[in-house]
Amino acid sequence: MTRFLLAGGGTAGHVNPMLALAENLREQGHQVIALGTKQGLEARLVPERGFELFYISRLPFPRRFSVQALAFPWRFLGAVLAVNKILKTQKIDAVVGFGGYASAPAYVSAFLKRKLLIIHEANAIAGFANRLGAKFTKHVAVAFENSNLKNAKLTGMPIRQEIIDSVHSYDKGQARIELGLDPMMPTLLVTGGSLGAKSINETIAHSLERLIAAGIQVLHIVGERANLGEYSEVGYTRMAYCSRMDAAIAAADFAVSRAGASTVSEFSAAGLPAVYIPYPVGNGEQRLNAQTVVGAGGGLLCLDNDFTPEFVLNELIPLISHAKTLNKMQAAAMSVGISDATQRLSVLVLEAVDTYSRD
Repeated sequence: MTRFLLAGGGTAGHVNPMLALAENLREQGHQVIALGTKQGLEARLVPERGFELFYISRLPFPRRFSVQALAFPWRFLGAVLAVNKILKTQKIDAVVGFGGYASAPAYVSAFLKRKLLIIHEANAIAGFANRLGAKFTKHVAVAFENSNLKNAKLTGMPIRQEIIDSVHSYDKGQARIELGLDPMMPTLLVTGGSLGAKSINETIAHSLERLIAAGIQVLHIVGERANLGEYSEVGYTRMAYCSRMDAAIAAADFAVSRAGASTVSEFSAAGLPAVYIPYPVGNGEQRLNAQTVVGAGGGLLCLDNDFTPEFVLNELIPLISHAKTLNKMQAAAMSVGISDATQRLSVLVLEAVDTYSRD
């Protein structure tokens, strides 16, 4: 039995793969605790899954000179010392990091304490924490083949088991009924991530009449930040948050979405084609996240400014209405999806443990 500290959090892209691996390792008889911050999604999701969560301070890396920047090295040292204490008191054998604010101090602590360190990078472009951590270990896993982390092993993105199961066990009509949809109508799933995407929401709202007139019903997850209540009419269902993404993916024929790592990986593994609209702010990782599935023909890429009611009318509606094209795109998406990513990552982690124990 190995005692693991899993470090990561902040966004679903860090928390969900961390939890998927945690549950897999626990099922195999290993002990797992997690490290995060009180501000991230992990503060809610990790305890809900029955794992103990230790907290350290949220430490954004300073991008410009300021008083906070001067204090950062000392605050970072304090976080490293806090992790040192956790490694000692909890008798941790190995640290697995997923990026995010909690990871960098954990990586430095693992290096200083000579603990086995394994890293998983969800995005095609790695963040600061994982670029730092990759300097301390040779055990690096990535979700996408076009990752900028060199000498890493492609394992894919750990995905919740219910998403994988829905591909094989969910009847599309039954999934639609469970979500209050017409079981016979072609279905478009729209999501901008857990917080939502204002531009996507507005374009869908302006296009709704045309979509319904074309015989396409819409399941619209607007995000909790949109401040829009739940609403339903014939051909349209709106919700702020969907706790049944397995059913939503099973119910859909096509999707419109941001290109977060988890979303791209889940849709690809399930064979759900999509128009991916990368988040227009940041370092461009979302565009690269979708590159492989789009290149295979399992999705389309549309810039945020180009996703307009005219695009929906001239591109999206004809595509969804053409069954042969949809079937080809579904097969293409599934051809590059990695449905056993959790198992692949687990094997990498346990092989690293075995190698480390023998060295």
